[in-house]
Amino acid sequence: MMLHDFLFYFDIGWKHILSWDATDHILFIAALSIVYTHRDIKKILILVTAFTIGHAATLYLTAFDYLRFNVALVEMLIPCTILLTALSNIFFSTSHRKGMQLHYAIALFFGLIHGMGYANYIRFLLSSDQQLVWSLFSFNLGLEIGQLVIVSGVLLFNWLWSTQAWISQRISIVLVSGFIAVVSIFLIISR
Repeated sequence: MMLHDFLFYFDIGWKHILSWDATDHILFIAALSIVYTHRDIKKILILVTAFTIGHAATLYLTAFDYLRFNVALVEMLIPCTILLTALSNIFFSTSHRKGMQLHYAIALFFGLIHGMGYANYIRFLLSSDQQLVWSLFSFNLGLEIGQLVIVSGVLLFNWLWSTQAWISQRISIVLVSGFIAVVSIFLIISR
């Protein structure tokens, strides 16, 4: 694979997560990571990687034409994943082991659904590419790096909020997750 091909697919992955069209992905990653602080870097890396693995699995299965699905249904399911993640933040704690395992499972499973939302486009884009595996790898690497940028922003927000605000981290999680839940409801209705 040539460097310009790598950079081309990396850029598509990067823009897939960090553009105005990616509001649903940004909200989902924010909902996943809002419950963590800078002290939880290892947990966050596992979480974001679990999402990327789910997302990548769907892209690979679709690119190789092993998987087909109803696009309209997937487009409606994506904001549902955001809503469920935000609600899990409000009603369940990730401070104990079962809560962490649930969060990892959510990230992996919902990553599959989010991958379906982009799979048709990526299948079309890669249809003539001879280096399919490396192109998908480049795309997913761009996606992963973009997600880490979002997570870094969320962690910065958490740090600023915890040092400047007079409310607890738990209340902050509930407020941000509540906002994300409301936005996701609007996304569900609009789709």
